[in-house]
Amino acid sequence: MTKIKMCGLFREEDITYANEVNPDYIGFVFYKKSHRYVGMETASRLRSKLDDGIQTVGVFVDEDISLIKELVDKKIIDIVQLHGHEDEEYIKELRDTLGESYTKIIKAIVVKNESDIQKLMKFDTYKSNGSSNQPVDYYLLDSGMGSGSSFDWNLIKDLQTPIFLAGGLNTVNITEALSLVKPYAVDVSSGIETDKVKDFDKMRLFASLVRNNQ
Repeated sequence: MTKIKMCGLFREEDITYANEVNPDYIGFVFYKKSHRYVGMETASRLRSKLDDGIQTVGVFVDEDISLIKELVDKKIIDIVQLHGHEDEEYIKELRDTLGESYTKIIKAIVVKNESDIQKLMKFDTYKSNGSSNQPVDYYLLDSGMGSGSSFDWNLIKDLQTPIFLAGGLNTVNITEALSLVKPYAVDVSSGIETDKVKDFDKMRLFASLVRNNQ
């Protein structure tokens, strides 16, 4: 069954909605230029109100590794999502810093044309099997962080690698996306918002469409 990640939660109401809808993952954005930004204190408070069965993903853009480690150590986030220019060296350092407690890492790749798929193939060499020198667990394919628009899904319809599909997903196009791409997970943010805040009805409908399309 395709997993659901609902990203960019920053209000207590968002957590209440998530507990009702029950996605597999929710995302906290630790990127100060985003209007969905949350700091450590806010994320900790929101996490304390989240149902235990929902995993938390921290979204970072070229972030200091020490902050990521602190968030993981304090169990504010379960999974790390890298959405900047992080390369293999950065990811290996992050993995080494996180230490023995294995934390899954998602690497976001912006897809605009065929050449961008080659970036994924490069990172695929480092796909995780639990060892420190192969630290990427999943790829998130997007049209750009917070762009709210989709890319040409035909570019990735034949990929065999499990991916998180992001970028402009909403209640109108999710069924088509699932049919064409068949991703491991879908990641939605602006597509479940009204006036830049999470909309419970859209969250509920989006989740229903995904679950009914299995």
